[in-house]
Amino acid sequence: MSKVIYRKKGRQAFYPLLALSALVLFGVSLINILAPKRTQIELENRKAAQFPALSVDGLLDGSWQTSFANWMQDQFLLRDQWINTQRATDEIVFQKVEEGGILLGKDHWMFTKLFTIDESTQKQLDKNIQAVSDFAAKYPGKVTFLLAPSASVIYPENLPVGAPMVNEDAMLDEIFSQIGQNADVLDLRDTFTANKQDYLYFKTDHHWTPNGAYLAYQQFCALKGLEPFDRSAHESVVVEDFQGTHYSATRLWNVENDSITYYPLDNPMTIYRITGEAQYEAETTENLINTEKFETRDKYAAFLDGNNGYSVIEGNGTGSILVVKDSYANSFIPYLTENYAKIGVIDFRNFKYGLDSTIEKEGYDQILILYNFQTFIADTNLIYISRPSTLQ
Repeated sequence: MSKVIYRKKGRQAFYPLLALSALVLFGVSLINILAPKRTQIELENRKAAQFPALSVDGLLDGSWQTSFANWMQDQFLLRDQWINTQRATDEIVFQKVEEGGILLGKDHWMFTKLFTIDESTQKQLDKNIQAVSDFAAKYPGKVTFLLAPSASVIYPENLPVGAPMVNEDAMLDEIFSQIGQNADVLDLRDTFTANKQDYLYFKTDHHWTPNGAYLAYQQFCALKGLEPFDRSAHESVVVEDFQGTHYSATRLWNVENDSITYYPLDNPMTIYRITGEAQYEAETTENLINTEKFETRDKYAAFLDGNNGYSVIEGNGTGSILVVKDSYANSFIPYLTENYAKIGVIDFRNFKYGLDSTIEKEGYDQILILYNFQTFIADTNLIYISRPSTLQ
């Protein structure tokens, strides 16, 4: 009898707790459903998932359920605060030195993790080296190749202890050796190491700073016999509280924000809408630095207003140059306005054609290929550079 009475009391005590839990769960779910939904996740610089349209096909193949789960995750109440709390716990309590593919280094540094080069990446790298070499051979004396080293090569002392990074130095040596047979190459490692105290890379982002870009630009000018842009003759503007792509991946609780220094030049830039091979129409003409983007989270996108397929900048110098690039070049190119009258800019992410027709049509005197190491080794779009094309 006592056993039966004990079980009955236990169940009675359990019911209020169960009811309270259900009420809390229902209340949170209701608030989560009724709360205003966001269209953008600012910390991750991406669009937030929206409630999926209901369809029979979607229900049957499971795609609607997947989309609904993504919507719930993105729109969950206090989502950013929960993630920040979890990341802080990981670092403080569990002493994690990696988060979201980013290594948490000393002195608030964050580095892109690159421990191995898999077979597919090695094959892509071989293709990219060959593509650039073939392109440079087609335009003898015109092509300069600038490959920015990773921050981890310049600041290895700030990596987590024992981090088994790939031997980027050896890979850079091989890349420069092969491409250097047909193009001028700019190896920045010695210069950057000698000036590493000069804030060359962002701590919270994968890009170099405008200061690092300027040091690279000085080396380019020395190679070409040009007089560099005189920063002391221009008034600079400093944008504070920049938190870049590395921070978005890690949400480091004790982040040390970066700053961006730029020069408010008034050189116009025309961005073109690509309609075909060597066929494009002027879409907008604006300043080469879109200062409105300094008010957003993606502040680095202010340079050249992001990564457009083809754009042309009016400079103050003579002659012309075509820059084939990834986003590292965006903070480098404004300095070129001192030296060239016309600066063409191509980003193969949004320009799916070879360059022969554009070079012939626009008459570019020189060509600069500017990438960072980690983009160059894996970029599947760079093979367009050697793709033959004919003038339309």
